[in-house]
Amino acid sequence: MIGERVKKYRTEKGLSITALADKAGVAKSYISALERNIQQNPSIQLLEKIADVLNISVDHLIKPEVDTKSLDQEWANLVKEAMGSGVSKEQFKEFLEFNKWKNKQS
Repeated sequence: MIGERVKKYRTEKGLSITALADKAGVAKSYISALERNIQQNPSIQLLEKIADVLNISVDHLIKPEVDTKSLDQEWANLVKEAMGSGVSKEQFKEFLEFNKWKNKQS
């Protein structure tokens, strides 16, 4: 959620809620409510102010991070096997698209 990401980036920057609120020109209580997921629909303008102080893009607050480290070993092995068997990226993408299409037809 957005609030969790605000808290994550705020603490990484070593800022208190008060410091972030002051620098962003936002009420401390609003930041607190956002981080506790009480306030779940912040305006884009508010997110821009917060992101600016945290020196990140708004996307970092809106979109969840993709944890590429959590790619399990079985998937990693499948990818290596596909690469080793000569499957190109384009062929693999086509295969994925075909499967998406096929699943929609079912």
